Amino acid sequence: MATPTLATGIRTTRSTIALKLIMAVSGLLFIAFVLGHMYGNLKAFGGELAFNEYAHHLRELGEPMLPHSGALWIMRIGLIVALVAHVVASVILARRAAKARTSKYVMKKNRASSFSSRTMRWGGATLLVFLIWHLLNFTVGKVNPQGGETNNPYTLMVDTFDLWWMTLIYLIAMVALGLHLHHGTWSAMQTLGFTNTAASRLRAKAAGWVVAVVIAGGFSLVPLAVLLGIIEK
Repeated sequence: MATPTLATGIRTTRSTIALKLIMAVSGLLFIAFVLGHMYGNLKAFGGELAFNEYAHHLRELGEPMLPHSGALWIMRIGLIVALVAHVVASVILARRAAKARTSKYVMKKNRASSFSSRTMRWGGATLLVFLIWHLLNFTVGKVNPQGGETNNPYTLMVDTFDLWWMTLIYLIAMVALGLHLHHGTWSAMQTLGFTNTAASRLRAKAAGWVVAVVIAGGFSLVPLAVLLGIIEK
């Protein structure tokens, strides 16, 4: 009579490992994407021409083998698939963890866990909401909060971050992103088997901080520069 229970437990364990792998791989894809995106954003320090040329070349990438903006749409679709997989896997794992743990275990785990790990769920939800607005602001809807033109990427960016409250929203999102990246990098490296020794665990923690500070900090430079008048039209 114990065999079916054992088999079910094995299937659940394998499924959990698979879900963690999905989260790790999709998370690493996002890290690669945001690094590239951050590099493109920093083109704003080169002026309007450099920034707009970068935005224009993204749409020409892959031509003539691909149609105009073809490569960009392939990346977008791939990121959407990765995002859905990441969110679904995280929700399933969170539900399983909630069913498995007791209140005593939760208290013990929370005392030992880092702040970034405890904020992963809410931080992820915050980033999802911000991502939707970010796409409406700069990509899909192209909403200029000052009512100016939207077809000039540089002007749209400056008009957006010239408003203190827009910059504040962006910076709050970057704090959430930094915390998410900090724990996410560590978790991905743990899932992929790169934290088997004390030294490798220290390297994984250091990598988490480096990724978080470089990406979240890099993204924060442009809106702060706009708000301070360093970058302007």
